[in-house]
Parts: sequence; C-alpha cells; structure tokens
Amino acid sequence: MAVQPVNVLITGANRGLGLEMVKQMLEGPCSVRKLFACCRDPDGARAESLQTLAKKHPGVVYVLRLDANDLCSIKQCAQQVASLVGKGGLNLLINNAGILVRATLQDTTPEDMQNTFTTNVVGPMNIIKEFLPLLRAAVKASTLKGMSCCKAAVVNISTLLSSMEVMQQTYSFFPAVPYRVSKAGLNMLTLCAAEELKREEILFSMLHPGWVRTDMGGDDGEIDSPESVKGMLSIMASLTEKQNGAFLDYTGKTVPW
Repeated sequence: MAVQPVNVLITGANRGLGLEMVKQMLEGPCSVRKLFACCRDPDGARAESLQTLAKKHPGVVYVLRLDANDLCSIKQCAQQVASLVGKGGLNLLINNAGILVRATLQDTTPEDMQNTFTTNVVGPMNIIKEFLPLLRAAVKASTLKGMSCCKAAVVNISTLLSSMEVMQQTYSFFPAVPYRVSKAGLNMLTLCAAEELKREEILFSMLHPGWVRTDMGGDDGEIDSPESVKGMLSIMASLTEKQNGAFLDYTGKTVPW
C-alpha cells in the first residue's frame, strides 16, 4: 500500500484489532493520506485511546461515528468522508466491527441470532453500499492498473469459525453458533460483491485474523493483536485481482470454505 498515499476507513476502530490497525497504519511503511477511524460512540469512555491517538495525528486521523446497526449513521458517515476525501475517493474499507455470542444452538435465542446477523452481515452490506460511490471515485482517480488496496478495496474481517470444513474440529471448545452463522453469511456477501463489482476493479476479500487475545477473542487466544494486524496489513498490501474473493488468514494461507 506504499505506492501512493491512501484514504482508509476502519469500522470498530476503538478497541482490539481495529485500534491496533489504526496504530500500525500510522507507524508503518504504508503512506496514509486520511484514516477514518469509526466506532459507535466516539465520545464514550471506550474510545479514549482512539481519541488520544487522533490528537497526535491531526489532519490524518478522523474519529467518526458509525454504528453498523444504524443505517442513518452509516449514511451520515459516508457524507462526512465524502466531504473530506473529495474526488480522491476511498481506497480501502475495512469492515472490522462485529459482535460475538458464544452460545450453543440450544442456548441461542432468536434475538441473539437476529442481533448478530444485523451487526455482522446487514451492517457490512449497508456500509459497502453507502461507500460504493467513494470506492468508484478512487478507481477513477487512480492511475494504477489492476486491483489493489491502493486503488479500491473492501476487506471484510471474517473467521476460521465460519468454515464449514473445519467446523467439527473447533465446535466443542468454541460453539458460538450466531457468530459462526453470521460470518458464513458475511463470506457469501463478500463473494457476491466480488463477482458483481469485479468489472469496476473494486477488490473484495476476507481475512481471518487468527485466534487473537482481545476482548472478543478472550485470554486464551494464540496470538496478540500486534502480530495479527502486522500479518493482515502485509496481506492487504499484497492483494491483487488474483485474490478477488479470496479467504485468507493473517499469514496468507487460504482458509477452507
């Protein structure tokens, strides 16, 4: 992503992987023009670390309200971003926000499933649709050939737990039925978008961050946020049209469907 300065938007940027992405994008070799760090409550206590980071990088980091469950907030955020990026558009959209309910099938309530699906699938769908004009603007403004995260791309953060092939190996210690089902839905959404928009040279892919020690992943995770994010940013920098619709982990390995 170091070819040209890019405009980036990250959802769920106030904690965990999202906050770490903001940190590493600012510190790394990737040249960021504007970084839109989005969360549900920018002025709340849980966004203090993000706000502190933004103050250190005025004119680069913008903390904006975006609630994946609230279409009005998504539309307002898209308008704000549009006014700040102008004709340059948005080069990279990272759908990182999500919720995790660990329940088994027998413990899952209809509300659990509906809420998780709304946040993890309907939210990213609405976000992609509302920011699509800005992704198209980025393609138009770019002189780069082919697809890349420097040009116009959407990266959806998925999970190995969405994989049907390895479900039996992971279910006993991490059932999380609503989470698994919603992320499998997100994967299909990503594939549909990749197919529908490939002629417009907008890249779509899914990344599994690994089992990370975060509020969501818990203390038993295998890796920490810096390692996961370093790997994912490296993968994003290497994506081309060959990985359009690909499902990869933070090391670059293909995740089975």
